[in-house]
Amino acid sequence: MSATHIDTTSSTPFAKRVSVEQVEEGLDLAPKFDADGLIPCITTDASTGEVLMLGFMNAEALARTISAGEAYYWSRSRQCLWHKGATSGLTQKVVELRIDDDQDAIWLRVEVAGSGASCHVGYRSCFYRTVELGSVSDGPARLVFTETTKSFDPQDVYGDAPNPTRL
Repeated sequence: MSATHIDTTSSTPFAKRVSVEQVEEGLDLAPKFDADGLIPCITTDASTGEVLMLGFMNAEALARTISAGEAYYWSRSRQCLWHKGATSGLTQKVVELRIDDDQDAIWLRVEVAGSGASCHVGYRSCFYRTVELGSVSDGPARLVFTETTKSFDPQDVYGDAPNPTRL
């Protein structure tokens, strides 16, 4: 067991990374954020295991998620903290938060409020299409819809709010 080494330079609930043993086998949460201060987070439905989305968290988003028990992310397109569902009502209640072996990726298991959808496009999952394998010989790879019905109408939910997708 490693001793806890809390980073006292900030108000986060994270330990300072001091050894491989502490990171891989210890009990201290010592996440490794990338050069942009972000850590990837895969989010799945707690009951079905279905992948709902891939998002990113900065230290504040991870700390708020731990504290509030609801998912917060960092929006790379809007460059701001994002409480998932604050606008749509489709909040994500965290059932379990896991971190990988070297503490550089998060996995949230969640229960989604309302229709259970997590995608701003209106589908349940952000992964609503598959890539048709072997389809690149005659142009761009082809996509096939795996979800054919939207869970909600984005216009009804978001109105005139700007679309977060950037080209």
